[in-house]
Amino acid sequence: MIFSTEEKQYFGASALEIIKALQFDVMGSRSQRLSLRQFLLWSLSQLDDRIPLRELDVSDRLGDEVVALNYLYLRDDYGAGRFLSYG
Repeated sequence: MIFSTEEKQYFGASALEIIKALQFDVMGSRSQRLSLRQFLLWSLSQLDDRIPLRELDVSDRLGDEVVALNYLYLRDDYGAGRFLSYG
C-alpha cells in the first residue's frame, strides 16, 4: 500500500502502518503519547478546511485497521492525500 501526501510517500503492508509513520513524521517523539484515535481526531482538526469531522467515526466499536483505512480514504476523497497503490 502506498499513500502520498504533499510532502512524502508512505509505504506499508497496512493502513495502520502508514498512519503510524505519518503520525511519527508529523509529531515526532510526541506521537507516542497519543492513541490512534487521538491522533486521527487531532489530524482531522488540522484538515478541517478540507475534511468535515462528521465523516470519520473513531468509536471503539471499529477496529484500528478499519479506522486507519477510513481515514486514508477520506484524505484521498477530499484531496488531502492520495492512494498511489492499494492492495
